[in-house]
Amino acid sequence: MTLLLTPGSATTDTGTVSVSVLIPVYNEEDNIAPLCGRLIPALDGLGRSFEVLFVNDGSTDGTEEELQRVASDRRIRVINFRRNVGQTAAMMAGIDHARGDVIVPMDGDLQNDPQDIAGLLAKLDEGYDVVSGWRADRQDGFLLRTLPSRMANKLISTISGVKLNDYGCTLKAYRRQMLQGYRLYGEMHRFVPIYARWQGAKLTEMPVRHHPRRHGQSKYGLERVLKVVLDLIVVKFLTQYETKPIYIFGFAGMMFMGLSFLAGIYAIYLKLVDGISFILTPLPLLVTMGLVTGVMCILMGLLAELLVRIYFESQGKSHYSIKTMLNFDEPGPSDRSIRD
Repeated sequence: MTLLLTPGSATTDTGTVSVSVLIPVYNEEDNIAPLCGRLIPALDGLGRSFEVLFVNDGSTDGTEEELQRVASDRRIRVINFRRNVGQTAAMMAGIDHARGDVIVPMDGDLQNDPQDIAGLLAKLDEGYDVVSGWRADRQDGFLLRTLPSRMANKLISTISGVKLNDYGCTLKAYRRQMLQGYRLYGEMHRFVPIYARWQGAKLTEMPVRHHPRRHGQSKYGLERVLKVVLDLIVVKFLTQYETKPIYIFGFAGMMFMGLSFLAGIYAIYLKLVDGISFILTPLPLLVTMGLVTGVMCILMGLLAELLVRIYFESQGKSHYSIKTMLNFDEPGPSDRSIRD
């Protein structure tokens, strides 16, 4: 990927800023200039240092040229991918290169309103770690966009236990530390609030404005529903069973072995009571397959346990997250008196 920076006045490349606005874009050449025309004045009015970080996800139109033009303002930084790899990868690249204490992702299609950023930051100032936008009055087609989105939001909230009305809204605000310690893959950018809550984040939601798309076309269709379901399974596994995979594999194994046992008992019953031979029913096959599958699941769980230990210990990672530590600049317990 290529980082484009052009002369101008802003913070230094190695400095930090208060707010990083992260905008993944793909074939949005007609939206770049109008978006910057609205976004920069809105950010100027915050009274905080800021940067705008565009991640060009391998656009094939004139998006790269438009970004190079607006990057004459050094507060606008650009990452260009060599090819299209998806919004999640673009989000991850933006998070990796952002310099802000607060990271605010938003869409580049003019449907999010830059004026809402002030409200998100105000919510963070109340003590929250993550503020998620909610497109309460969504300006999209009902059958193809809004209805599937509502169903997906309900499913995600139910399975994850993190209740949000609108996981699909890109406009959110995160304290930087809430985005550290994990990597995003596939289509998992919409699940970042779940990961943040997993790290102990204090999360809230606030309504934001939503505008109809004026230029270009949506990059999403109904095919994303299947991706959401599959990614949700991965998130559920990672958030609840990352350090104890034997529980899920072992549970599945015991279920298969229990099914095998019941099928065996029923086959014996039919043989002894009704005189039906084993070979006249599929029960012996069910017994065998259930037993083999159950044993395989348990063995996979044991293998997953070994992989988990290798993952954490080889990289020096911990499966817990510390919020604060007190008095660790003092001698250890054995070297100091303990106060009542």
